[in-house]
Amino acid sequence: MKNPVMIFGANALGRAAHEIFESHDIVVYGYLDDDKELHGQEIGEITVLGSTDDDGFLKYIDKKCEAFVAVDDNAYRKNLVELLNTRRKVMPVNAIHSAAYITETAHIGHGNFINIGVSIGNKAKISNHCILNTGAIVDHEAELGNFVQVGAGSVINTGVTVGDDTFIGSGTIVVAGIKIGEGARVGAGSVVIADVKSGETVFGNPAQPIKG
Repeated sequence: MKNPVMIFGANALGRAAHEIFESHDIVVYGYLDDDKELHGQEIGEITVLGSTDDDGFLKYIDKKCEAFVAVDDNAYRKNLVELLNTRRKVMPVNAIHSAAYITETAHIGHGNFINIGVSIGNKAKISNHCILNTGAIVDHEAELGNFVQVGAGSVINTGVTVGDDTFIGSGTIVVAGIKIGEGARVGAGSVVIADVKSGETVFGNPAQPIKG
């Protein structure tokens, strides 16, 4: 990737994405953020230029720069991805740290945040718009759906399937072959030894459903 990048979101995730792009000598053009109090401010020498729907800056995307969505709220993230898809006809680029390890046979989609120390194994699949935090492991032939978030230090073992919109907390271990349904939530530090239903929240060692 040769073009500069516009980062959508001037939060902690946006600043981490900035560091990732810098690790590849990719220029960050600026931030766009809907918090008007941030507009005009500099964060790590990068200016918050305006709102995420500002046509004055959106017009540069695809022509002069790429876009990356650095928002960890999935509903908000989806809205920004849709905005880029419909108004600029583009998909966000990946932010992959230079110190992440990804095998040549792994499949990586679009718009993913893959931080330092992440390891992605042989024939693993990371779909689109996922967030893999520091030191997470996705072992061989595991699959993550769209908009999946994996906390720091979590281990997704071989052959695991994780549905769209799932949240996996930090330090979680998902044993081999488990299926986690769409929209599920797994609490930090859990050990998942049984399938998790769509929309279910589980926690503990072994992970058990939490009654609402």
